[in-house]
Amino acid sequence: MTSERCNLRAGFRAVAATVLMSLLVACSPIQVRSKPGTTITVILTRHADRDKDSDHLNAKGRERALALVEAVRGMGVTAIYSPDARRNLDTVRPLARELGVEITITPEMAVFVADEIARDMLDRHAGGVIVWVGNVSGNLHAIYHQLGGVGDPPLEYGELFVLTISDNAPVRVEKRHYGP
Repeated sequence: MTSERCNLRAGFRAVAATVLMSLLVACSPIQVRSKPGTTITVILTRHADRDKDSDHLNAKGRERALALVEAVRGMGVTAIYSPDARRNLDTVRPLARELGVEITITPEMAVFVADEIARDMLDRHAGGVIVWVGNVSGNLHAIYHQLGGVGDPPLEYGELFVLTISDNAPVRVEKRHYGP
């Protein structure tokens, strides 16, 4: 084997190890606390329904996006976070319009920056209520675990997990469902 091939393999192994470590760190449960004297509520859901291999919501997905507005009405949503993917943004746009809340757009592959996004939510929105709409491809797992969730995040269309993050108690998760 030539030294050039050895260097290529070593480089590939280094990249693979870095990616694996990023995934492990991003998906490791951590003890999460809100700022002293505050409680943060984070509402996590998967983007609404779409047809396989399409980034557009289908009719049921558009109906579910409207149902999300009703599902969180009265909860005092103060912030909305969404990866930069059409299906995610189309899921939260009706909610953003209804509430007059700007969508904070994150990278689609948020799994690699989940710790930064979680810290941003906790720092900027102490005492607030945040909606995060994610993807099964990894960012839902990463964000859910960075915010102290244990087990699987909301993976099915219409699942809604409400995380209560206080300054002095473990994270509480309430599982709900919305839409058709």
